[in-house]
Amino acid sequence: MKKPIIRVIIPAFNEEKSIPKVIADIPKDWVMEIIVVDNASTDNTSEEVKKAGATILYESRKGYGSACLKGIEYVNALESTTDIIVFMDADYSDFPEQLPLVVQPIMEDDYDMVIGSRALGQKENGSMTPQQIFGNWLASRLLKLFYGVNFTDLGPFRAIRFDRLIALNMVDTNYGWTVEMQIKAAKQDLKMIEVPVDYKKRIGISKVSGTVKGTIMAGYKIIWTLMKYAF
Repeated sequence: MKKPIIRVIIPAFNEEKSIPKVIADIPKDWVMEIIVVDNASTDNTSEEVKKAGATILYESRKGYGSACLKGIEYVNALESTTDIIVFMDADYSDFPEQLPLVVQPIMEDDYDMVIGSRALGQKENGSMTPQQIFGNWLASRLLKLFYGVNFTDLGPFRAIRFDRLIALNMVDTNYGWTVEMQIKAAKQDLKMIEVPVDYKKRIGISKVSGTVKGTIMAGYKIIWTLMKYAF
C-alpha cells in the first residue's frame, strides 16, 4: 500500500512521569497524529501531553476501553483520512520506537490487524507479573479453543486498519477491551498476525496488575468476555 495515514491512540490515567517519554519515542515520520486520552487523571498528565505536542482528549468515564472508544470517536469524526490506528500504553512499558515493526505487516503484506506479542519478544525481568503471564497464557489457549486463532498475548501494543476497527463495533469499557478486539477480529475472519515486541518495567505502579483487586477484576472480565462471545 502507499504510505498510510497512521494515528496513535494512547489511553492514560495518572501517567505524568511516563507519557512525555512515550510521545518522544514514537517515530514522528511514521505517524500523522498522536492522541492521548486522559482518563480522569488527577495529576498533570494532560499538561505533559500538551507540552509534548500531542493531541489531548478527555474521558471522564474511567476504564481502558472507555478511553480507547473516546479516541476512536475523535478519529472517526475527522474530515481527513486515517488508514491505520496504533494502540499503545502510556506507562512506557512498550517500546514506542518499535511502531514500524507493528505496522509493517499491514503496509507490506496486506494484514488487517497486528498484535505486538510480549511473549515472543524480549521481556525485562519483572516487567510482567506471574499473574499477567498466566492470564495471557490461559486467554490465548481459550482463544484457540473457542475461536480457532493462534495468539500468544493480549498485548496492548497493536495496529489495525481503521475501517476494520470501525467494523468490529467495539463496546467494552474496561479490562475486556484487548480480548474483545481479538475475538471479534477472529469472528470476522480478519487477516491477523503477531510480531515480537519488547517490554520493560513500567514507570509507576500498575492500576491493574499492581493491585489484587485489579488483577482479579481483569481476569474475571477477560474470561467473561471470552465466554460471552463464544456462547
